[in-house]
Amino acid sequence: MPEVKCSVANCYFWAEGNKCTADAIMVEIDPHANRRFDEEIGGEMVGTGHRDYSARRSADTCCHTFRLKEKHR
Repeated sequence: MPEVKCSVANCYFWAEGNKCTADAIMVEIDPHANRRFDEEIGGEMVGTGHRDYSARRSADTCCHTFRLKEKHR
């Protein structure tokens, strides 16, 4: 399976380095579909930096595989 990058850090499948560890994923169309993540501006790559996002439910993401990570108490 190819490496899948994900910035939703509170997902059960999220791993260090913004990697998705799910065996399979279901992705839906979203408003970012036409964004160029490989565009270079001033010698720096845009969209490749690490940034953690949080979601409460799958509908907050474009990934139907999202599952909220349980908090350890």
